Amino acid sequence: MAALGKSSLLCRCLISSKAIRGSKQLSQDAAIRQGLVGMVGRTPLVRLNKLSDETGCEILAKAEFCNGGGSVKDRAALFLIRDAEHKGLIKPGGTVVEGTAGNTGIGLAHICLALGYKCVIYMPNNQSQEKIDCLRTLGAEVRSVPVVPFTDPDNYNHQADRFAQSLENAVWTNQFDNTANKRAHIETTGPEIWQQTGGKVNAVVFGTGTGGTLAGVGTYLKEQNPNIQVFLADPQGSVLYSYIKHGKLERSEGSSIAEGIGQGRVTNNLKDAPIDDAMVIQDTDAVAMTFRLLHEEGLFVGASTGLNVSAAEQVAKLMGPGHTIVTCLCDTGQRYYAKLFSRQVLAERGLLDCIPEAYRRSLHD
Repeated sequence: MAALGKSSLLCRCLISSKAIRGSKQLSQDAAIRQGLVGMVGRTPLVRLNKLSDETGCEILAKAEFCNGGGSVKDRAALFLIRDAEHKGLIKPGGTVVEGTAGNTGIGLAHICLALGYKCVIYMPNNQSQEKIDCLRTLGAEVRSVPVVPFTDPDNYNHQADRFAQSLENAVWTNQFDNTANKRAHIETTGPEIWQQTGGKVNAVVFGTGTGGTLAGVGTYLKEQNPNIQVFLADPQGSVLYSYIKHGKLERSEGSSIAEGIGQGRVTNNLKDAPIDDAMVIQDTDAVAMTFRLLHEEGLFVGASTGLNVSAAEQVAKLMGPGHTIVTCLCDTGQRYYAKLFSRQVLAERGLLDCIPEAYRRSLHD
């Protein structure tokens, strides 16, 4: 694990070492954020009041939409770029290329603007229009390509790799297999959770796409207390539940409305992650929780967050009252408005009935 403190250039970019060590005196770096880059990390930890009261557990969530680019992926984006700079793979004015379902690309586009890089994003063509529009507004060139498996040479990740190789002064940041992604969470998210809970955390639960958040947070927290339980929350149609439970890469039934999570393989970021257990969260539960969070907690979030919190509720019931479970509010619901909050789309997917009638007033036609 990368050490915290002055020896870590990446850590210094993101976190005040005094804040991580629990100092009562706020440092200047913690009090005043240094530009957009300084707005990555140190997000609030929010108690989900109704769910906590219902389960008798403290269900807490990192409000990752408070990052500068609006999602948990901002952490990985910054570390991926800093890693490329540190290795001499990109020079001022160069081009950052990535294959992404959206949020990592948005984080990269924000940071490229702040640091003076160009940004090119390859994206599967089943992602929300809101994310594509956001990327283009941020100045990124977006190349939307057909959805094919990772084993296909035309998978969006392989196309991003080839394009970066065709340019001078360009880097493919490779979020899935570049472990700078995981290191972001070893050096930032994990320590923040440990400090914000005063070390009183019993379990963490995250959905995973690249695996960076789950693996990084789990690695750090297990080193502080090996009794902390790490749970993987898998959407329907992913292989990771089967892999964790049975050692086989077999897909669960269906496909998910949640974007950016679920996998068909084990990434380098996920390899050797200290995962204790896994669960499949059905779309009906993820969507129902998304609307509960909106109407009962006032939190406007996407389906990946609904999945995370639904899984955290299940973990709370599994562990019993008196435990502290931490998860993640990945991003905002605005990025999925056209699909996730559409009455027609939800009805077509058989998801409308899982939303209480009183909560359907949030839907558009």
